[in-house]
Amino acid sequence: MIKVLLFAHLQEKIGKESLSLDIPSISVKELKELIGARFELGALEHVMIAVNEEYALDEDLVQSDDVVALIPPVSGG
Repeated sequence: MIKVLLFAHLQEKIGKESLSLDIPSISVKELKELIGARFELGALEHVMIAVNEEYALDEDLVQSDDVVALIPPVSGG
């Protein structure tokens, strides 16, 4: 099981703080595509991904028992 933590507008759009995905392993890029399609979020190319509290690249692998954070860009003023 992969736990996905959601922040900012992603949390609001999906209506949850986290998701549990029953997937043994998946690349970061595939994970973004899966979540974007499943929840009709469109492309998540500008979302930063952290796996087990370390930033990850699209080609990195996410495995069962990992905790993934989806961190969208935030603006402030």
